[in-house]
Amino acid sequence: MKLVSLFSGGKDSMMALHYALKFHEVKFLLSFIADPESYMFHYPNIELARFSADALEIPIIMKKLSQFGHHLERKEKSECSKEKELESLRDALKDLKNLGIEGVATGVVTSNYQYGRIKKICDQLNLNIFAPYWQKSHEDLIKEALNLNFKIIFVGVYADGFNEKWLGRVLDRQALKELKILEKKFKINIGGEGGEYETFVLDCPLFKKEIVVLEAEKIWDKTRGEFLIKRAEFRNKN
Repeated sequence: MKLVSLFSGGKDSMMALHYALKFHEVKFLLSFIADPESYMFHYPNIELARFSADALEIPIIMKKLSQFGHHLERKEKSECSKEKELESLRDALKDLKNLGIEGVATGVVTSNYQYGRIKKICDQLNLNIFAPYWQKSHEDLIKEALNLNFKIIFVGVYADGFNEKWLGRVLDRQALKELKILEKKFKINIGGEGGEYETFVLDCPLFKKEIVVLEAEKIWDKTRGEFLIKRAEFRNKN
């Protein structure tokens, strides 16, 4: 089956891509440059998805989502933004279907909101949905990624229990242990799917070359923060 993979450069979409390539042909990656408050799409360092695509040697399509004016009330703006995101996704997938795409790969794990909307759009367009980790364990996904030697860093933290030290930190087995403690203490989603944190993959078995961060900036406001990658380059893999 010919797929397009919804892609952010983070751990979940990268693991879904890893699994999809075992069984299907992934013709394109599809990324959206979204608002920080997006309900559907990853935000920090999303522009670097192009870097990831180069490392993967898979063509990427990047779409910029429209912004709504400040004249709207917060609730109204939120609802409009949700609809605009779905409309943008539907339009992009419709165009890709015309290029021969038969299905959509997604890294959604437990989010009923995301899975339900993607499934509905796929049904409307008569596309298959390929969600290899749907309703599986976030912990198992992370462990599988670590066993495959994924190099993952935290590029955004937004929940109780996190501090500035998490920004730019590698998601390794020690970090996973600490995430489990935060899950128990603060009831966070251990995979970050509730918006608790965001990640970026610097290396994995799919990459033809590793991504190396040369310059980054930590932005921290005492309760949340982001690790913004300013400059990166490729390094040949041994």
